[in-house]
Amino acid sequence: MDHVQVELGDRSYPIYIGGDILGRVGELLKKNGITGRVMVFTNPTVGSMYLEDVLEGFHGEGYGVSSRVVPDGEEYKTLEYANTLYDSLMDNRIDRSSTIVALGGGVLGDLAGFVAATFKRGIPFVQVPTTLLAQVDASVGGKVAVDHPRGKNMIGSFYQPRCVIISLSVLDTLPEREMRAGLAEVIKYGVIKDASLFEYIETHLDSLLNLEANGLHTVVKRSCEIKASIVTKDERDEGQRALLNFGHTIGHAIETATNYSRYRHGEAVALGMICATDIGVRLNVTSVKTSERLSNLIERAHLPTRIRNVSADAVIEFLRHDKKVRDGKVRFVLPREIGQVMITDTVPDDVIRKTLKERSL
Repeated sequence: MDHVQVELGDRSYPIYIGGDILGRVGELLKKNGITGRVMVFTNPTVGSMYLEDVLEGFHGEGYGVSSRVVPDGEEYKTLEYANTLYDSLMDNRIDRSSTIVALGGGVLGDLAGFVAATFKRGIPFVQVPTTLLAQVDASVGGKVAVDHPRGKNMIGSFYQPRCVIISLSVLDTLPEREMRAGLAEVIKYGVIKDASLFEYIETHLDSLLNLEANGLHTVVKRSCEIKASIVTKDERDEGQRALLNFGHTIGHAIETATNYSRYRHGEAVALGMICATDIGVRLNVTSVKTSERLSNLIERAHLPTRIRNVSADAVIEFLRHDKKVRDGKVRFVLPREIGQVMITDTVPDDVIRKTLKERSL
């Protein structure tokens, strides 16, 4: 078992990465000084496959453990549904010494983390991510939130987990579409910070999609290292952490415009990265060669490169409500080259509109 440390003073925590470590969740909680009752939130699909393994791992560790199955889907990541989880916590006598464990993908982790951050003014929580996207991105960094009808993740907080436990074996049962969507976030890390990671993905894409263990360990660990280093320097998204939003500005707007029903998050991020790169080329920030490399890799990963049945006007309307808007200006992350990006809030509206129209079908 490997681990990456997120250094945040008294909020520091480890990210454990191993082949099959679901049965060690109880042991790892104890190792991190977590005591008291535990409530495990999971979704029906993940719960049917892995909840029993996690619960068995608590036997003999001295924990009282309860569980709650949460319906899967972005439509449940709301204040209204969070209220039902507060009821469940009170029904199971969860108090401020108790811990929430999120066993699932990014949506579940966001929701469970938001509930943990707000229940009794905050109780500990642990992330056990079961999708590639959650393992490399959503579970690390402490952003927890629920959605608002006018924007994704509009209601939330910065609230760090006590630890993150990544069991790579769960990727064996991940649907192919989810695996490809998760790779979009790995590609993002290569573009923003690590040209060698991007090249590794280009060279090993087929083996990654075939779930080759060493390759998965390599890209998951490196992605976590990159995110941990950025979060350590800018926990509350006031500077460098904005780099992690590459592809997310337009990506989030596309998700909201389609009511979270047409694209997986990683697919929307892929579209957002393509659009941001198109914008960079138009503004003479990004070279055509860099644009072609990114577009080719996204196409090879069978991720979308065209926005289907969404008007440019609809996407632009939701862009105006993005959390990253400052003084009415939309903030973009644009690639200079693979491994280096820039942040700007001076992209002309006509460039955004032209890019969206040319990328739409």
